[in-house]
Amino acid sequence: MQTVLILGATSSIARAVAGEFASHGYDLILAGRDCEEMQTQAADLEIRYDVKARVYPFDALDLESHETILARCLSDTGERLAGAVLCVGYLGDQNAAQTDFREARRILDTNFTGCVSALNVISNHFEKQGSGFICALSSVAGDRGRQSNYFYGAAKAALSAYLQGLRNRLHRAGVRVVTVKPGFVDTRMTFGRPNLFLVASPQSVARGVYKAATDGKGVVYLPWYWRWIMLVVRLIPERVFKRMRL
Repeated sequence: MQTVLILGATSSIARAVAGEFASHGYDLILAGRDCEEMQTQAADLEIRYDVKARVYPFDALDLESHETILARCLSDTGERLAGAVLCVGYLGDQNAAQTDFREARRILDTNFTGCVSALNVISNHFEKQGSGFICALSSVAGDRGRQSNYFYGAAKAALSAYLQGLRNRLHRAGVRVVTVKPGFVDTRMTFGRPNLFLVASPQSVARGVYKAATDGKGVVYLPWYWRWIMLVVRLIPERVFKRMRL
């Protein structure tokens, strides 16, 4: 039996991802901030899918704890760790971030710095192991900066660039690194936000994450049509794009 580590395990997408991997027979390590909620989640997964699910505390912003916490997670599985899925994200308040750098820093640190801190530990483990996959959720928001969420978009763009470099580094070690770029997803993070369209369910994204993690692709847009939507967005000339309200 193989095990998958899920970071940010209490988010809507992460819960769906956990269920998707469990339905295919994977044991799970759930790591996130709310241990009580994860314990309930773990018990449900064990009963529903007849797998093992363990729980560890993890806070993307508590950088000093990452090496110790993740070392415990990784040593708990030894050579049996099949992969890791990073589902950490914080959309934040763009307007507040423009005037309060504390909010800007929270957006940047949650979506980039904290993710890189955790992924550095995980990538070293997989490189030594010589197998496995790392699947991290970036966002289509990182494909082009837009006035409505450029702090979030900048952090996700940086994460995508980091993952590209990590993919290049770990290829020879036999470790797959997958960048997943979802569009709008029906989660607590997007609930009540105006001007959302083509909103996907967490379950459909989870199926895409599982497929991406197991079929060897490097970059995946979910749902698939966001690849073409963002291609059009990237092709808009800057002299036109800067006048648009996006």
